[in-house]
Amino acid sequence: MIVLGGISVCFHLWLIFSGLIPNLVSRPLHMALAVPWALWFVGGSRLERLAGYLLGAGSIIACLYIAYNEAALSEQYGYIESALQYGFAAILLVSVLEMARRFIGWPLPIVAVIALLYGFFGQYVPGEIGHPELPVGSFLGTLVIAEGGLWGQLTAVSVNVVAVFVIFGAALNAGEAGQGFKNLAVALAGRLTGGAAKVSILASAFFGSISGSASANVASTGSFTLPAMRRLGYPPAFAGAVEAVASSGGQIMPPLMGAGAFVMVELIKRPYTEIMTAALLPSILFFFAVWVGVNGFAKRYELSAMEHEATPPIKTVLITGGFFALPFFILLERLFNGGYTAQYAASTAILAAFVLLAFDAGGLVSFAKLINRLANALITTGRQIAMIASIILCAGIIIGVLGQTGLGVKITSMIIGLSGGHLWIALILTAIACLILGMEVPTTAAYVICVSVAGPALNKMGVPLLHTHMFIFWYALLSTITPPVCGTVFIAAGMVDAPWLKVARHAMILGVGLYIIPLAMIRTPEILQLGSAPFAAIVAFVKIAVALYLVSKAFSGVSKPLQRLGMGLAGAAILALPGIGGFF
Repeated sequence: MIVLGGISVCFHLWLIFSGLIPNLVSRPLHMALAVPWALWFVGGSRLERLAGYLLGAGSIIACLYIAYNEAALSEQYGYIESALQYGFAAILLVSVLEMARRFIGWPLPIVAVIALLYGFFGQYVPGEIGHPELPVGSFLGTLVIAEGGLWGQLTAVSVNVVAVFVIFGAALNAGEAGQGFKNLAVALAGRLTGGAAKVSILASAFFGSISGSASANVASTGSFTLPAMRRLGYPPAFAGAVEAVASSGGQIMPPLMGAGAFVMVELIKRPYTEIMTAALLPSILFFFAVWVGVNGFAKRYELSAMEHEATPPIKTVLITGGFFALPFFILLERLFNGGYTAQYAASTAILAAFVLLAFDAGGLVSFAKLINRLANALITTGRQIAMIASIILCAGIIIGVLGQTGLGVKITSMIIGLSGGHLWIALILTAIACLILGMEVPTTAAYVICVSVAGPALNKMGVPLLHTHMFIFWYALLSTITPPVCGTVFIAAGMVDAPWLKVARHAMILGVGLYIIPLAMIRTPEILQLGSAPFAAIVAFVKIAVALYLVSKAFSGVSKPLQRLGMGLAGAAILALPGIGGFF
């Protein structure tokens, strides 16, 4: 695993500096490096392991075949011409479905299988939902030997951008950066009312900015914040909810955000710096709303601050803080001042992160510890790249079918028809679709599928492209805290030994901002224009912050019903005020 992780790191960094590599070379090789992590380095029954070895070997051979014959396959224009290519197509599709199943379960592969069945047999579906019969050679060829399915835009994001930032995050987490985040969070908030909960908010925001994974965020920051809250007498359900909600927000916290942000860069063809800048104020609003909710609960239940002994000395905070501050400074300087691409800027920051693995707060680490850190970074990198690749490749099947059959356009027309041309109704329908789909598949996949079918409808109704994608991306996050399927809640509930429904109820109250802010983005669009219209963005930020403060207080800060009602109505009234460019 260490060797394969090292090969994966070298390959993806090499792509940045190697010039133009054909897509049908880099993308199949990307999948070939991911296959062992999903199909070989796993447990299961003897039959499952044997099937994994055989399927993995076949898919690696198929990937190498495509990469080696890239020039010849390009001349086929997405049409399969031989029995061998049909065989490779079947192996690749089955492998992708199985990789996704082993990493994230059945839901996404089932959706992909339904999409494939629709592509093969959709001509028999009556009415407008059906499509003209597609030649099998063309249908499969577009998916596996052209850039319309497995090797499409989504996989390009996984290969060229996401993988590089995964390497960056893994290098930081293998060293002292994670401890630096924790120390800074404790120093800033530990001695405040409800300090342990507020430390959880800050630590999750910091950690989420380099991991982009809500589940990893809960497991990492929760390992020290949840015991601290329990030790201080915080109600278990409340403690779990704080960690679940704060960790969910990490996926929208710059500078790294989640994999979905890099997909967004490719889909809307905007620089990553623009996406990051647009997401900054809304992400701060989210954590602000959670902070207000925690403060309200802390005062109501008289939750104490952390012990003085738990607060690290300023010297320790400054020293350990440098382990994440220096790589982040290099990343942001290369992005904004140097004007380099996100992946090139990240590659320079990665170098600094790997050099810092040789140090801790006391100076140089031992050789054995350095080797252990490098091994952890390489294994984490390989596994996370493979997991994201499996999700994106499986989602690529769905997007490829939508493109070939025209189903996406039909669903767009249905949304517009059901809404009667009213933007508000279309937004609600889109939000519900994101919520339902997000309960079954990971955030990135839910975002990609929803934006493919519902995004064009919102665009036709006048919502700008960036606002459409941000709206859908945020609602795709809701599944992490919304029952019945709420991943971060399940993890946090298990860590505090509390009923998950109680944790989910508290999480939805604390996370009310996650439900409101996407609507505020549309009502007050200036909030996403920090880069182009900073003054208007700040004004919009203050307006939404006041409204969120009132709404959060109504849910968690007061106990009298009339006070709750008054604060809630006041917050809703402020949110309803249109921005300069409001859309409805």
